[in-house]
Amino acid sequence: MSRIGKKPIEIPSGVTVTLEGNKATVKGPKGELSETFNSDMAINIEDSVITITRPSDAKEHRAIHGTTRALLANMVEGVSKGFEKSLELIGVGYRAQKQGKKLVLNVGFSHPVEFEPEDGVEVEVPSNTKVIVRGINKERVGALASNIRAVRPPEPYKGKGIRYEGEYVRRKEGKTGK
Repeated sequence: MSRIGKKPIEIPSGVTVTLEGNKATVKGPKGELSETFNSDMAINIEDSVITITRPSDAKEHRAIHGTTRALLANMVEGVSKGFEKSLELIGVGYRAQKQGKKLVLNVGFSHPVEFEPEDGVEVEVPSNTKVIVRGINKERVGALASNIRAVRPPEPYKGKGIRYEGEYVRRKEGKTGK
């Protein structure tokens, strides 16, 4: 039995979950999310607790059981607390700035790199070497943060680049001359 799939999801106050067949809509103080799930999974709401059960122990049912629970839990957490990813720019002259809604990165290329965040995701630049991506959809927040990091991933010799806050970059030794 899936350990994650068995865990019940607590619905915090201020959050409402409605089911229409296999489509779940979650509304909260930060916004609204909706997702269509596999029709084989049975989603039950009782006394502000959501439980997900699967019909059989078939391989495909076991595979989707925990995934369904995790997606639904992320929706509930997103509309109540929200998600956030922090990135830091490390390198001489590397900086980020916000122009309107756009994020503009100067990371050693001959041109600045611009990012236009999609709806539901916002970008904040508290200092010129730090970028914070916030939103209610965990997948979109992670995808935008990953795309920003992919512009200039950290390199192993000097550690320069864009990295997640707290990310450890394994350093290599440079060439040794005679």
